[in-house]
Amino acid sequence: MKYVKFILCLLFGLMFINAGLDKFLHYMPMPTPTEEQKKLFAAFAEISWLMPLVGTVEIVGGLLFIAPKTRALGAIVILPVLVGIVIHNFTKFPTTEGMIIVTVLALINLWILYDNRGKYKTLIS
Repeated sequence: MKYVKFILCLLFGLMFINAGLDKFLHYMPMPTPTEEQKKLFAAFAEISWLMPLVGTVEIVGGLLFIAPKTRALGAIVILPVLVGIVIHNFTKFPTTEGMIIVTVLALINLWILYDNRGKYKTLIS
């Protein structure tokens, strides 16, 4: 089980590192956007600091998530971005493959948050 957890956390972290790096380097191909997507991307472009911030959080959170010692912190750091991704995918662009990937990522993060719940007790009390 220890190896399964490490592999899942490694893949989870690498997915977020990749997504964060793409916000800076723009190397992943983009499908032709719909009119609604064009409006959304234009709104994001108006807030010029938003995508660099999200990309930085994804990279830092992904790196923290990979290492077992910092995984609990990585799960907390990546949680707001993941909540935004879940809401976005389920409300704006609900595709089957997108929802499956997002659901799996959310479940992995929830598992790690639950697994490290003892570490968070001091933050709450």
